[in-house]
Amino acid sequence: MADRRPARAGALRDAITTAHIDALVITSLPNVRYLTGFSGSSALLLVTQRDLHLITDFRYDTQVRDEVGDLAKVRIEAQSLWTGLWNLAAGLTGIEVVGFESAHLLHRDFQRLLAEGTRWQWRPQINLVEALRESKDADEVALIRHAGEIAIRALTKTIKEIRPGLTELNVAGILEHSLRDEGSEEFPFSAIVASGPRAALPHARASSRVIERGDLLLLDFGAQYKGYCSDITRTMVIGPASGEQREIYEIVKHANAVASKSVRAGMKGQDADGLARRYIEERGYGDAFGHSLGHGLGLEVHEAPRLAKTVETLLGKGAVVTIEPGIYRPGWGGVRIEDDVHLAASGPEILTDFTRELLEVA
Repeated sequence: MADRRPARAGALRDAITTAHIDALVITSLPNVRYLTGFSGSSALLLVTQRDLHLITDFRYDTQVRDEVGDLAKVRIEAQSLWTGLWNLAAGLTGIEVVGFESAHLLHRDFQRLLAEGTRWQWRPQINLVEALRESKDADEVALIRHAGEIAIRALTKTIKEIRPGLTELNVAGILEHSLRDEGSEEFPFSAIVASGPRAALPHARASSRVIERGDLLLLDFGAQYKGYCSDITRTMVIGPASGEQREIYEIVKHANAVASKSVRAGMKGQDADGLARRYIEERGYGDAFGHSLGHGLGLEVHEAPRLAKTVETLLGKGAVVTIEPGIYRPGWGGVRIEDDVHLAASGPEILTDFTRELLEVA
């Protein structure tokens, strides 16, 4: 894969200039990884017009040099990361106004800026790096696709083991074990396993409920590969499906298909959301689709852009988004079908190739 990091740093420097600041302190670890490749859990990154300065601690001395190389000037700090920043600041010239990521900085650390960072003037900034991350390059798309393939293989293995009498927690354990076996580095989020009436809870935690014949079973989960996430949902029935289950499933499946093939870069988030929402509303279930259609996907499982009925922001070219319509009826259950879609210049490209037909398992 080509090293895209210098170009990313160059684009960020252009954004820094546009924001009328001299430098930017980055505290978001996904943003640090995007710019430098460093995947550790402790880092501050100072981006100036000349250099990248990465501060971490002794635990990552070897790792940071392997992952970052000579892209950034690395500082191993024996005390706190902020002490390292103040020590660094003392030796820098030509910097007066510095931005900070106001969406990611803890209040206690903001207090440090005011108390100890008086050498510089501070300006809050929002989404300078996130705006760059929205449009994925070919390598990023390939990593997300691979994370999707890991998730699909794990789902295929898990379905073979599902049967009545297991609890939701049992299924979550099988699924998460399969994700690890298939190569997932971490879990982007705890697997959602919801059966029977609990499938009406869009973000249900797996519980000790025993799965019964006739239940709807909703699985929402993802894999992570080289930092990049996938996010997929499938809903199935334990045993033969009822007519009502089939009817609602087909509505959701069609809404997923329409949105997945019609979403485009340059659409407003609300217009993308409407692709699926209008169809569900026309079938009389508009009130049962309470969440947004989807969100961006990349180094984080939830990132820009948003596909929601209140969002007027345009979807960026090259973004990867989830398409996840659903219908939820309290006391009855719910159906959601979710796929990951790349907004390529030639049109939408579905990255999660797993059947959308209703599965009757066990």
